[in-house]
Amino acid sequence: MTDVVGELGPVPLSSSDAATVGGYTLIDRLGSGGMGMVYLARSASGRQVAVKLVHAQFAENDEFRARFRQEIAAARRVSGAFTAPVVDADPEAERPWMATLYVPGPTLAQRVTESGPLAGAELRTLALGLCEALRDIHQAGVVHRDLKPANVLLAGDGPRVIDFGISRAADSQALTTTGRAFGTPPFMSPEQMNSTRGAGPASDVFSLAAVLVFAACGRGPFDAESAYLTAYNVVHLPPVLDDVAEPLRSIVARCLEKDPRRRPGLDELLPLFQGLPADGASGTGRVAAPVVTTWDPASRHTTSPPRVPRRRVLLASLTAGLALAGLGAVAVTWYGGTGGTGTGDAAAGATPGSDAPGAPAPTLPKGWQPWQTTLRTTTPLYGSGDSDSGCLVSGEALYCGGEGFTAVRLDAATGTTAWRFSAGVESSTPVLARDGVVVVNDHQGPAWSTEKRQWVTGLGADDGKARWTHSVADGARAAAFGTWVVVLSVDERYLIAMNADDGTEAWRFPVPAGMYCDPWSGDVLYALCYAADAKDLTGTLWRFDPADGDPHEVGAVPYRARPAGVDGSDLVLLEYPVDPAGEPLAYSSVVRVDTTAGTSRRVPLPKGGGVMKDDATRLIGGTLYTARADGTVSAVSARTGEERWRRATEVQNLSAPVWSETYDELYFVTGYGGLLALDKAGGEVWRTPAREGARPQAEAGPPHVYLTKDAVVALTGGLAFSVSPVEPDAPAPLP
Repeated sequence: MTDVVGELGPVPLSSSDAATVGGYTLIDRLGSGGMGMVYLARSASGRQVAVKLVHAQFAENDEFRARFRQEIAAARRVSGAFTAPVVDADPEAERPWMATLYVPGPTLAQRVTESGPLAGAELRTLALGLCEALRDIHQAGVVHRDLKPANVLLAGDGPRVIDFGISRAADSQALTTTGRAFGTPPFMSPEQMNSTRGAGPASDVFSLAAVLVFAACGRGPFDAESAYLTAYNVVHLPPVLDDVAEPLRSIVARCLEKDPRRRPGLDELLPLFQGLPADGASGTGRVAAPVVTTWDPASRHTTSPPRVPRRRVLLASLTAGLALAGLGAVAVTWYGGTGGTGTGDAAAGATPGSDAPGAPAPTLPKGWQPWQTTLRTTTPLYGSGDSDSGCLVSGEALYCGGEGFTAVRLDAATGTTAWRFSAGVESSTPVLARDGVVVVNDHQGPAWSTEKRQWVTGLGADDGKARWTHSVADGARAAAFGTWVVVLSVDERYLIAMNADDGTEAWRFPVPAGMYCDPWSGDVLYALCYAADAKDLTGTLWRFDPADGDPHEVGAVPYRARPAGVDGSDLVLLEYPVDPAGEPLAYSSVVRVDTTAGTSRRVPLPKGGGVMKDDATRLIGGTLYTARADGTVSAVSARTGEERWRRATEVQNLSAPVWSETYDELYFVTGYGGLLALDKAGGEVWRTPAREGARPQAEAGPPHVYLTKDAVVALTGGLAFSVSPVEPDAPAPLP
């Protein structure tokens, strides 16, 4: 929500405005932003505050509220002489609100427009105040990402930087629309144009310099006749500083370097700004006309401007005009001390992503095009978030199933539906696909019903018709291994391997008395058996011969653990303790089981890592990549327990990642259909907005992401869709 405090001046309240918000008496309207209204208000003690009240339609969105809570926490961490502090907030109110200290005074934009550019002591004070404000913001772990003249208030005792608290909530993936840009093009950094969320503290340094150029001469260093050309100038062309006097010109020129690594830090800038003259002009004293770029976008294929990847810059440039028209949303980014940088094996092995010069073209299914298909046919009364929902990739076909829809076969190239399984079941999830047969788990009746039954059914891959079916233990998971589907029998006394082709029994394993067994398959078929009454916290791991199912006891393993994958000859388990009420706590250690020697060892996980049992975790190349509920993604060595990097992505409800071998990138999808690509050192490569029609996890099961060759396929919020990793923003054709 763009903060407009002081932008238009107070306006009387209308009849539709409330009299009070959170105990604060509303006095006047100060303005409005994309996500809500800003009011001048008075506390019971008489203190004036600016109250930001969220629009009702956004207050009903759970993801918006989650982001709003984070923004309040972030804003409360920022406290300095040149920022407007948060004094009160209620993210749980029917309409969430936040109150900041009211700062009377015009914005820098108003001041320059009405009275002309700043000079001498006034400009020096502005530069020092903005530098100190950004330093306070960065020390709190926040990047502003929309520093511009309209977000700088000129108070009597110095400037104030505003609009770094609520803005990220406006990036709720459920609210983001196609064409929304984050930031304001004349003051955005090149890296912010390239990757909407990849900007770090150096991006604010770039914006600071652009604001100071505007203050000194009445225009930005990249101004052009359109937002599109302005964005092009920011990325491709040098700044125009002819009207900026020395020594400010030399300082801002360094800050406006395209490469963020070449820009000075704020600590270096402070003494430089202190050396600015307190008298005289730092600019021409006149408002300069914008520089017009004559390059014609329509001729970009016949001329030779510097190449910048289309999927990053062109999209940002084309949508920048929407931001200027009031459709854009401001964005604030948390950045971690280790975000975007890496150490250890993962960082050392990282290679450039799919935008790197010479990167290969993606290999896509024959006839592939971007597509999107709605799979949901019903809305579950109580979404269970079934962790077994998802898709199987089999050649040119996708077999998907989950909350609110039964198994369906999709064409991997176009997303068209070949068939949908329907036999009176509430949901069905594919577990195996091979040579003309697809095996699914079925539920008869809604997930909450005590009358439901569970089945395993073999379907014809070509027509989706049932060939065979068997009932299995309620709530048990089926494991696919080779030509078998391994399930727990209805009476829970046997693990039974059925031939996928015809459902006949291949072998059975007697469950030890008083035990319960969960099959799990990777490169090898395992079963973890533990005491059914959970009194014994140690279980027994079994390994089964892939030829005939002959069982081999591996050894004792913790009961409170779940398999994460295989690393070399080790089966990797994640162990979690529980609280006194029996609720799972964060994972405490990795248990590595040598399935050949039968030995195991614990590897402690970083304390305070907060990786919970329900967080999305995947083992890739010896590294555990985890997407936490708050949007933090981390990489932890499964061999040493070392945290290699951690990145705050600002995106909640991320899936576990899938790794692209072609581009050495990790792809995630949100419950609202947005995609995120990170390199294996934690740096953001690209992201896409939410998709219309996607629903959150509570209604449609958790999100999943896959690859069909190099095409990215996602199942999320009742939708399936596919994009190219090099043009993820390309629209799907209309149906």
